[in-house]
Amino acid sequence: MNVVFPGSFDPITSGHMDVLTRAAKMFDHVTMTVMHNARKQGRYLFTLEERLQILRDATSHLPNVSVDSFGGLLVDYMAQEHKGIIIRGLRAVSDYEYELQIAHLNRQIGEVETVFIMAATRWSFVSSSMVREIASYGGDISEMVPRASASALKLKFADVYAEREATRSV
Repeated sequence: MNVVFPGSFDPITSGHMDVLTRAAKMFDHVTMTVMHNARKQGRYLFTLEERLQILRDATSHLPNVSVDSFGGLLVDYMAQEHKGIIIRGLRAVSDYEYELQIAHLNRQIGEVETVFIMAATRWSFVSSSMVREIASYGGDISEMVPRASASALKLKFADVYAEREATRSV
């Protein structure tokens, strides 16, 4: 069975990787789909192309995982790709409440099912937005993201990391 794991992945975190790795063991094929919204373009740290490359690098060791992107309704993508199951990771009850509403809507308008996978407790506090904020101050994000994301974040905030390193050397 082929499934879709959608998200903005700006950037992909260790929590995403945890959910993905477990989904890849449960299903024949997982397509990581970077959903992009032109109206939110200025809100992303990484461009669509950068996010796709980070995902490709982070998932290259998983033979049954591919990377794609889509810019419309997820149910339209699911119909276009002939896929009927969405994978969503959950960190906390607050995630569940939001995701449950979306799952019901997706089933109603697109006859698409959603499978929820709980993130490991270790990653329950990690979000892409928190990782971006920590990185913007030159903080250590190495445990919170795969190597591909860490490298991209350090490159994006190279001046901050260089300044932080310089102050540590003194």
